Amino acid sequence: METRRADQAQAELDRGLLTGVAAFRWATWAWMAVVATIDARNDAFAHPWAALVLIGLALAFTVWATVMVRTRPDVLTRPVPLAVELVLAGALVFGDQWVYGSSHSQSLGSAWPLASVLSMAIVGGAWAGSAAGFALGIAHWLGDLTSVSGRWTGDRAMGAWGSLVLFSLTGAVAGFVATRLGEAERKITTAQAREEVARTLHDGVLQTLAVVQRRSDDPDLVGLAREQELELREFLFGFEPGRSELGPGLRQIASRAERHHDLRVSVILADEPKVDDAVVRALVGAVNEALTNATKHGGATHATVYVEQLDSGGLFCSVKDDGRGFDDTTTTEGIGIARSIRGRLDEIGGRVEVDGRPGRGTEVRLWVP
Repeated sequence: METRRADQAQAELDRGLLTGVAAFRWATWAWMAVVATIDARNDAFAHPWAALVLIGLALAFTVWATVMVRTRPDVLTRPVPLAVELVLAGALVFGDQWVYGSSHSQSLGSAWPLASVLSMAIVGGAWAGSAAGFALGIAHWLGDLTSVSGRWTGDRAMGAWGSLVLFSLTGAVAGFVATRLGEAERKITTAQAREEVARTLHDGVLQTLAVVQRRSDDPDLVGLAREQELELREFLFGFEPGRSELGPGLRQIASRAERHHDLRVSVILADEPKVDDAVVRALVGAVNEALTNATKHGGATHATVYVEQLDSGGLFCSVKDDGRGFDDTTTTEGIGIARSIRGRLDEIGGRVEVDGRPGRGTEVRLWVP
């Protein structure tokens, strides 16, 4: 299901980008037509019929591509339409000097040829876009070299090389952006699909497994149900090392505490904050130590981990258990709290507050600036 939804989201993203390219074609073609009309009235064309044919072909492709965007956008991502547009764009930049027959300030194709570079970048990424731009740059270079008499040096050479660089960079940047947008869309879609599955399973399968554990007298069945619940939670809220999401890391250590210490842990995030890897490591390590202390020293059976993004931009994290608690006026902090909790928070500029409350459990409060 995640794969299907990701493919659909990618198709929608491509359609949106191709719609933008279609608008770009119309805007640049309109300017091309305006400039060509003015130049025709001033008799600037050495081969006016060639200019008319090239501009007409560009219009025909623009109309066809617009229809395809609205009806079958996937057609525009196929090799043949991409190649046809690139060839037409190459013809415009190659024949520019020949159509005019002399030096001129405005190119025949205006920026219309860049649409083919953008299309290739959307479909093939940075390398494909850059290659398409390089091909157009070479076409422009050859057109200048073969159509203009005199020495091909100075401003003329710089202009040709500048066009090659411009076309290539446009394709590379457009492809890079399109690829990044696609990756972001896939991540968002996958996260949404997983969230829907998690919600469904939480309301059904996970609750059923919890009921089995509470009501069954068969220890083997209870153990199996608990193991399946933990594995399912890890699958839904799995943590990948190196990621900067705090939620998956907390859920992983919560599942580990349930498996190894028989401590039921509820993880509540007011939102899913994006934080640095150093903050993730510090908070996950501190919360893990707090959960260990809850069972080892407090005899707790349930704990709640709560995380909230502060208005100031920092984070607040609370680890509260139902254990015995302790009297902080007569009890000295152990190495676990001093090093594993306070030490970790000190490294990232945070602070820690421990509330023992004898007979009412313990709450460890963590603040990260």
